This record gives sequence, C-alpha cells and structure tokens, in this order.
Amino acid sequence: MTAVGIDVSKYKSTVAARRPGGEVALLPFDVGHDVTGIKNLLEKLQGLDDEGSEIRIVMEHTGMYWRPVALALQQAGFFVSVVNAILIHNFSDNSLRKVKTDKADALKIANYGLTFWMDLREYSAEDETRQMLKIQNRLYERTTTTGTMLRNGLISLLDQTFPGANKLFLNEGRNSKGHVKWVDFVIRFWHKECVAALSLHTFADTFQKWCKRTGYRFSTSDAERIHTAARNAVATLPKNDSTKLLITQAAISLNTVYDSLHAFRTEMNRLASLLPEYELVMGMEGVGKITGPQLMAEVGDVRRFSHKGALVAYAGVDAPPYQSGTFDAKNRHVSKRGSPHLRKVLFEIASMILVHGNPDNSVFCFMDKKRAEGKHFYVYTVAGAAKFLRIYYARVKEYLNTQEIA
Repeated sequence: MTAVGIDVSKYKSTVAARRPGGEVALLPFDVGHDVTGIKNLLEKLQGLDDEGSEIRIVMEHTGMYWRPVALALQQAGFFVSVVNAILIHNFSDNSLRKVKTDKADALKIANYGLTFWMDLREYSAEDETRQMLKIQNRLYERTTTTGTMLRNGLISLLDQTFPGANKLFLNEGRNSKGHVKWVDFVIRFWHKECVAALSLHTFADTFQKWCKRTGYRFSTSDAERIHTAARNAVATLPKNDSTKLLITQAAISLNTVYDSLHAFRTEMNRLASLLPEYELVMGMEGVGKITGPQLMAEVGDVRRFSHKGALVAYAGVDAPPYQSGTFDAKNRHVSKRGSPHLRKVLFEIASMILVHGNPDNSVFCFMDKKRAEGKHFYVYTVAGAAKFLRIYYARVKEYLNTQEIA
C-alpha cells in the first residue's frame, strides 16, 4: 500500500508518498494548481499505480485551496481523503523535533495515511447547490461585518450633525430594498437644521412626501417627535456642503451594503429551497428566514457525519471529558474546535428558542431546566444549541434516507 500526502497551500501543493517500513516512494516535490501542474501530478501517481500497490491520497482541509486538486484526483479514479487540519497537526509522526516545512508536512501527512489506513474516509464532493449556498453564507457574514462597521461610523458622524438621528424611529423599519428607515432619512435630512429650520407643519408635509417616495410608513407622531428632537439637539459640525458630503456618502455606502445583503438573503433562500430538507428545517422552531439557509449551508449533507456526536464535535459545542488518575474534571468548556460559522448560527437559533419560550419545545425545556439550576446564560444556551443540533441530525438524516429509498 502507498499513502500519498499532499500539503496544500494557495498556489501550489507539496506531494510525497510513503510505504510501510519507512520507505519513501516519492520524495517531496511541488505541483502548481494549474492544468500543467495537476497533469504532472497525475502522471507521477499513475506511475505508482502501475507498480500494483493500492494508493490512497490524503490532504488537509485547508480553506478552499485543496478543492481543485481533490476533484482532479477523484475524477482520475484515485481514492482521496480530505482530513481535518487539527488531526494532522496533533499527529506526532514519531519525532521529538518540531520541523515546519512543506516537505516535512507532506511526509507527515503520508505517514498519517499509513497509520490510519483503514479509518480513512473517501471524500465525496458536495453537490453544487450546497457548495454555492455555503459560499454565499460566508460572503454574507463578511458583508454583515462590513455593514456593522459602516453603521457605527455613520452614527459617529451623526452625533456631530444630528445627535440621536439613529433612534428617531421606534423600530428600524425596512423598505422593499432592505434599507433601514433612519439611514435613508439622514440622506435627506443630514443635519438637525434641515428639520429645525422648518416649522412643524412644513416639516410634516415634507416628511410625508419623503415617506411616500421612499416606501416607508408615515406617522404624524413621528414627525412631531423628530421635529422636537431636532430643535433640542446640539450640532458640533456646521451645515455646509463639506458636512453634507460626509453624511450622505457614509449613508449611501451603508445602503450599498444593505443592497448586497438583501440580494444575498434572497439568493440564499432560493438555493436552500432547492435542497430536499428545506421545508423540514424551516419548520423547526427557532429557525428563521436567514438562520435556516445559514444552518443548511454550514452543516451541509448530514449523511457525511457517522453519528450525531460527530456533527456536534464539528460544530465545536461538545465538552470532551478530561480524566487522569484520580482526577476527573466535572466542569468542562466546549471544545470550540469546529466551525465558528456553525456555532454562531446555532447560538442565534438557541437564543430565539429562549425568546419564544414554548413549553412544548424540548430544547427550551432543557435550557429552562439548566437556567433554573443557576447555570450561566452562555452555559445553558450552548447546551441548548448542542441539543438542537442532535435533534436536527436525527430528523434531517431520517428524512433524507426516506427520500432516498422513495
């Protein structure tokens, strides 16, 4: 048997092959992630295949860089196993030296393949819909972070022209484009004097026309409250063209992000609706129009996990035992070694289950019991997230298996 280890990086990978007894079948060499590089790799591996030895290829799950190599090798008929990078990192390779080079890593990965030869799981490519949904979700998260930064920056500027403008409305109403009402408002009324210089009647009439034009609900009480707030506010920046440019461009930039987020949400929901488990997942309590597609994106096909504990460990919300001699730890932190993206979604879902407070929901009852025991908010919320994930695994896997049989 021959184990091929591939240390993946951004533009190239380092490849090495080992056999039992310490034999190095292929000295470490680099291949580029292009047509020529992959073609040369296939030729060398096919040369090993001609020797009659069974070949298994092992590589780390490093970002998305491993994907083109894995797909090319799998299409060529090779056994490919993509392993969590933590498992490779914790593998000692029977050496006390801490050598960190691409060549040493490739040999280490090959040795890992030999050691766990029978336990290697063959990589199965996710279907295009699940892959696109996951990519969309990651981009949605990054865009959300950008939106938060721009929102805080705009509020900081408004504190110098129209303090409290972001709190003028009782709720952050959104229009059909996903824009927030107060952000659109400050594009038109960017300085307190844009409101305070007008009489209440004139401002109410102008505000009503603005609401009609932008698709927001008009309220006389809103107009009165805004007018009063503007006359009581103190601005530190003058009302001039330079200040106007600052506020309007900051608000327009934020609206551009909101446009992108709206487009991502729409597309994520469309992609998720193409998956067979969509209706089942969206019907689970605590799952919303955003968190539902995010949950399906980050979990992927649940059938790739051998049991529910594997999925919980992948999410990093498990608390592994720690015992040595007579010492047996009773209070353990969650591992946090899995997907932080999945943990974030699960925490939001568990929080919503707490808000709903449905006594018929087993997850809520579990969290409520832990809360009554005096557990910290994060403790019982994460525990509830783990329980929800186990239920999710059981329901979705059973449903998918039933659909497969049908």
